[in-house]
Amino acid sequence: MTRNWLAVASADHVHIGLQAGFMQVSHGKVSPLRRIQPGDRVVYYSPNQRYSPSHARREKDRLQAFTAIGTVKPGEPYRAEMAAGFQPFRRDVVWHDAAPAPLVELQDRLVFTRERNWGYRLRQGLVEISATDMTTIAEAMFTASARPGRPEDETSRD
Repeated sequence: MTRNWLAVASADHVHIGLQAGFMQVSHGKVSPLRRIQPGDRVVYYSPNQRYSPSHARREKDRLQAFTAIGTVKPGEPYRAEMAAGFQPFRRDVVWHDAAPAPLVELQDRLVFTRERNWGYRLRQGLVEISATDMTTIAEAMFTASARPGRPEDETSRD
């Protein structure tokens, strides 16, 4: 049975995974990644553009958008060398061509945002969401990616 996951990371960290075809959550912990299976769908929510441990700086860098969507590839979580002594766990993902979708445009249509402390729940870094919510988010991201006038579209007109 395919499951749907919402992972949380800053957009700059999501971008690194998009470029290299992987995901990681909760600062590289393996236990959340073990819950995910090949074929599961994953969407990233980025509260901020850049990772910053300081709450005051995050306020100025707020993004609050769904920034990547994909399907988990076959295989198990694995370790990767990122920096001296830092070896986070990752899972390989096929990322789909999609544009970010602001949460504010979808919030009143999503089931998980109707829960009483839904924002606090996202602090876990990885939460399961309904197929309905995944479809709503995917449609918004795919519609946005097809919108004319995006920067990628302008470079392809040459």
